[in-house]
Amino acid sequence: MAEQKNFASALGHAAGTAALLAAGALAAGGALIGYGMYETQKFGVRRETLKVLPRGSADIRILHLSDIHMIPGQHLKTRWIRNLARLNPDYIINTGDNLSHLDGVPDLLHALEPLMHVPGAFVPGSNCYFAPRPKNPLRYLIRHTGTPNPSERDALPFDKMHRAFGAAGWINMSNQAYSTVLKGIRLDLTGVDDPHIARDHFAGWTRGSSTSNEAPHVRIALTHAPYQRVLDQFTAANADVIFAGHTHGGQVCIPGYGALVSNCDLPTWRARGLTYWEHAGNSVPLNVSAGLGHSRFAPIRIACPPEAVLVTLTARD
Repeated sequence: MAEQKNFASALGHAAGTAALLAAGALAAGGALIGYGMYETQKFGVRRETLKVLPRGSADIRILHLSDIHMIPGQHLKTRWIRNLARLNPDYIINTGDNLSHLDGVPDLLHALEPLMHVPGAFVPGSNCYFAPRPKNPLRYLIRHTGTPNPSERDALPFDKMHRAFGAAGWINMSNQAYSTVLKGIRLDLTGVDDPHIARDHFAGWTRGSSTSNEAPHVRIALTHAPYQRVLDQFTAANADVIFAGHTHGGQVCIPGYGALVSNCDLPTWRARGLTYWEHAGNSVPLNVSAGLGHSRFAPIRIACPPEAVLVTLTARD
């Protein structure tokens, strides 16, 4: 009988310990999720300087925006984006995934309105075309090799957004090349539609005269998702700088380690920030923005706050 009592007592103790551990795990998980939701509002500006302009050139300040994932009612995000106009950029580059909701366009355009007086260029992401769907958050921790196949019933009003961008003078760089002059420097831009949904086709650069390369110029390449095949094409074509988004910087990172995934074939240590992409004997600065938003079905960020990036292009030594 004593042995039975001792056994029952041991079982009770074990059950109590398990319950305490489970409660502790739930509390820790809840606290982590709460912090992750809080971090989505910790907007910041990352500043980079690149010596890529011809000698004697004036600086060109490029504001790089990406992955806004606008949802109606995101008033803090909207105010913060509007205040970016105080940075006085010379040019805007938007690398896509602007929406996360069917009704997000009016809020998006209101947020960008002070910046749309500045010349700019953009490429779409899949969440410009198609709304996100609910999914298991753990899927973000799995490497994917296939191409997503969004349903047409999830189509977003990207045409309305793109018309507004175009009316403001922003150039759609989807699978095309374009040149303009800014501060006496010819900006040669090229871009691709979103590689994440296999819409990319590299068009090269604009063709000028036989002496066009002798004029002061800089070659700027844009993509939403920084897949290696696209980065290789840009680099082999002698781009001076590449702008990309898509990765959310990993969105959920481990402090001291970094991103667990990049949501494409980009190495995870390149999922956020300025690195150099090497291919065909060339080395090109690659700026990957961690973005300003998130899918409305995964509203957390951990050790990876949202960002806009101010990149100052300056003269080479």
